Formats: sequence, C-alpha cells, structure tokens
Amino acid sequence: MTKLRHTAPPRIAVLLLVASACLAQSDSVLLSLRAPKGAALNLDPKAALWREAPVIVVDKDKYGRPVGRRTEVRSRWTEDSLLLLFVSSYEKLHLKPNPDTKTETNELWNWDVAEAFLGSDFANIKRYKEFEVSPQGEWVDLDIDRDRPRPEDGWTWNSGFRSVAKIDRDRKVWIAAMEIPWKTIAAQPPAPGLELRANFYRTEGAPPGTLGMAWRPTNKKTFHAPEAFGTLRLADSTTTPKR
Repeated sequence: MTKLRHTAPPRIAVLLLVASACLAQSDSVLLSLRAPKGAALNLDPKAALWREAPVIVVDKDKYGRPVGRRTEVRSRWTEDSLLLLFVSSYEKLHLKPNPDTKTETNELWNWDVAEAFLGSDFANIKRYKEFEVSPQGEWVDLDIDRDRPRPEDGWTWNSGFRSVAKIDRDRKVWIAAMEIPWKTIAAQPPAPGLELRANFYRTEGAPPGTLGMAWRPTNKKTFHAPEAFGTLRLADSTTTPKR
C-alpha cells in the first residue's frame, strides 16, 4: 500500500514559517535567513526573496512612544552580502529636490530616509557603519567611530552598497532595499549563528514636525546610541540557535 505523506499547502506552509519566525526571535533580535547565492535584489515584499523572512516593526519614536507610522524590516544574507528591505507607511513625504541616485548624498538624513546601523565589534560598541536610503533612491553610507569622530562623520567612506526604492502614492507606502557587501560590515565570514549589533531607524517629515522612529528606542534625541542596539542574527532557518 502506498503511504500518503501529508504536506501543508504552500500558503499554509508560509504562514507556519512566519509564525515560527515570531517565536524564534525576540523584540530585540532580527533573524536574517540565508538566501540563494546571487539572489536578485527587489522591492516586492511578496517575492520569494522576502516572503519567508521574519519581520520586525519600527512604529515608535526614539523614546518608545507610538507615532502612527509603520516600517517593516526584513533581512536575508548570502556568502557575499547582507540584504535589507524596508516597507514604510507615510503621511507626507519630505523629499530632497533634484535627487541624485548616482552619487552619494551627504546629509541625506535631513530628509525622509530609512536607516540601518550595523556593528560587528562587540568590544567597542561605538564603532559601527551607517547606511541610509531615501524614498527616491538616494543613498549615503558612513563609517562611525563615536570615540574618534572623523571629518563629516566618515561619510566619505564608501562601502559599495547598492540600494533601490520606489514610492506607491496610492497606498501611501514607500519601499526600499539595500544590498551591503559583507566584507564592509565584518571581517568574519557570514555563517549561521553569527551576530551583528543593529538598530533600524526612519525619519519622516520636515522640521519642526520631523518624526524620528527607532526599532530599539534610544531614549535620546539622537539615533547614535549604540548602547540601545539590538541584534541581527544570521540563520539557515528560523530555528537556527545562537552561537
């Protein structure tokens, strides 16, 4: 007699995987799942690259107070890169005129942006990298050392990271993705269980009503509070244990 093997329908399987992801990470951990080598960066949260990735939500200000906006952050990784997706609701965009997506935009943080702060040095938490992308696809990356600040906060450093973005004005949502070369984040090769120190931020609106949002509240006026960072943990699956 042929034995029947019971498998969940694809949609149910995805829901089970997402539920497992919620259990596998805390509110201070984002699991980044391994992606196929050469995975193509895209802006569709329902695409295969992103739909199985665990989600964290940025919906509070720097002091942990709800702000009525929501940014979902997902991550995947390959042997070469760390991938990030930001899906952000908005009320009114504050955009830089005459955007330039070909070269780095210094002081991009004065406009609407999504940001990732990533550090691999657990002994010196004041050393980390900063990556920003705007709804228009402008970008900037910075090498930060809070103990020994360099001219203009190291914005002339170049990681070679790639970003794409789009605005869906009908839904009042903008989406951005980053592909960051791993070698610019950490000296150690990526592997399941490896951890980075991380925080994710979003800025919306023109002064004086600018909203600064944080995944892990900084409890300061600034985003630059490395003591408040959470953890980004590389995983083969949502059950990969911490090293």
